[in-house]
Amino acid sequence: MSKQMIGKVLQERYQIVQPLSAGVFGQTFIAVDIYHPEKPRYVVKQLKVNNYQSTSYFDYLRLRFLTETETLKHLGRHPQIPELITCFEENERFYLVQQFIPGESLAAELPNNPESLGKWGEADIIKFLEDALSILEFVHSQGFIHCDIKPENLIRRAIDAKLVLIDFGSIQPIDFSLETEFSIDQIPVTSLGYIPPEQFIGQTQPNSDLYSLGIIAIQAITGLSPLQLEIDAETNEIIWCDDDTPINDYLVGFLSQMIRYQHQERFQSANEALWVLKHIEWENQPDGIIVESPLFSENITTTTQKSQPLLAGLRLGLLINSVLIGLGVYSLFNNSQAYSATETLYKAIAKYQSGDLQKAINLAQSIPIHSNVYPEAQASIEEWQKQWQQDSEHYFLAEKALTEYRWSDVLHHGLQVPVNSYWQSKIQPLVEQARVNIEAQTQALLAKAYAKAEERDFSTALYYLQQIPEESSAGAIVKQKLSEYNQKRQVRSGYYLYQAHNQASVGDFFGAIKLLQRVPKDADVYAQAKTKIQEYSQKLRLRNQQQELAILKTVSVSEKKNTIPQRVYLQIEDSLQEVNIRN
Repeated sequence: MSKQMIGKVLQERYQIVQPLSAGVFGQTFIAVDIYHPEKPRYVVKQLKVNNYQSTSYFDYLRLRFLTETETLKHLGRHPQIPELITCFEENERFYLVQQFIPGESLAAELPNNPESLGKWGEADIIKFLEDALSILEFVHSQGFIHCDIKPENLIRRAIDAKLVLIDFGSIQPIDFSLETEFSIDQIPVTSLGYIPPEQFIGQTQPNSDLYSLGIIAIQAITGLSPLQLEIDAETNEIIWCDDDTPINDYLVGFLSQMIRYQHQERFQSANEALWVLKHIEWENQPDGIIVESPLFSENITTTTQKSQPLLAGLRLGLLINSVLIGLGVYSLFNNSQAYSATETLYKAIAKYQSGDLQKAINLAQSIPIHSNVYPEAQASIEEWQKQWQQDSEHYFLAEKALTEYRWSDVLHHGLQVPVNSYWQSKIQPLVEQARVNIEAQTQALLAKAYAKAEERDFSTALYYLQQIPEESSAGAIVKQKLSEYNQKRQVRSGYYLYQAHNQASVGDFFGAIKLLQRVPKDADVYAQAKTKIQEYSQKLRLRNQQQELAILKTVSVSEKKNTIPQRVYLQIEDSLQEVNIRN
């Protein structure tokens, strides 16, 4: 799909010239304004819409699109957020046109990047935090949470080395009453370790962005990716520093405050964190910190060009050229016998590649035994016969796989046949048909997944996504997202277990059970959740029985003198519903 967009002109003005990134639900491109004399570049974001989606889902995407555009209009006023140029709907696709920011993402500067300058120093971290927090302070003051802070979404602007925050596709309004989980189509394409635990259960806070920012800073200090950081099994807090960490103790405490597991224990706003950062009395640092760091200089990138695979028969062609050169000009024109043998072998190669194996063999066998190219001719015959058998077998297997609807097998066999082989020309139509069928299958499976996601039947939606072939245009991205989403479900399940323990510790067993019911069966902590449900249910029944006995005792005492005590029965089932673990 990205290749098809290259050269396309949108709104009769913006011509797509280069893909930037692609996901299951959207793509971004670089475009030029063909009517502007200077041909300025812009970022064009396309929200992908599946033709098989329902009208209600299409309307939902339109609402989401309009919401994002209105948000970007306001946020784009900040000098470190891209300006929204325009937005439009064309051919049932939604497009945003934004300011293009020349520069590199922060990911290029982090220590785990081979081309980076290594771990960051204290001054680098402080300047980074001040820059990034000032942007978040503005975003939060406008009533929004970014929800997808990660190195790839922070661009180091080339003109002044300032950070620019991009990609507001996951943005949410600050609404503390929101109690919804992420649906499949709302999962941000980001590394798992940057997302705080509360964000997985729809309780995103402004300081959720601070958590992500703190993780980036710790990654810059330690050189460890977020998923490599150690977790305390009892407190769930991240263990990231020791006595050898070359960072000021104040900064250690500041960063640890940013990444606390419970959001209530972090800085509550970017404004608060920024105020504290600016008022810390740093050791061996002047009041106005001047950073002279190579991190903010222009990075030089190198491009490694991959060599093209050699075509079948090229080795023979090179050998023929070497034979001709070895003969010399005089021999070439005066030794007609040598020239004739070489020409014959060349014709034999051409016959083989055109599909006439027997004619190729006959020509090669006609070369005299005393010719310089005779050994190569005999080796070629043996190679041709072997390759012909293999290629013809792959073709027939591909043909069989196509009739049996095994599209991936067709592609597999197609890749085994040399590019310029006769059999490649025969197998290529089968490969093209298989690709068409794979894309149709992918679209159908995505449509089913979307429909189930609308119904919040995420287990079935995930099942459909798992059936998408890796060879499809969306296959690799879907597989990556499934792996990422599964990790997120595990984190979210662990957070449910943790929160349920807190609820039970204050006697709210019913609330604890409700949280545990959200743990899916395929979660690592499912067995623990099931055990805890039984435990809390038992405690809830005992408490209800005690309340029942207390009521019976009160009734008995009050009526003892005049009437026969009447037993009052409470139905425990009225206060405790049947406990189920939902998928």
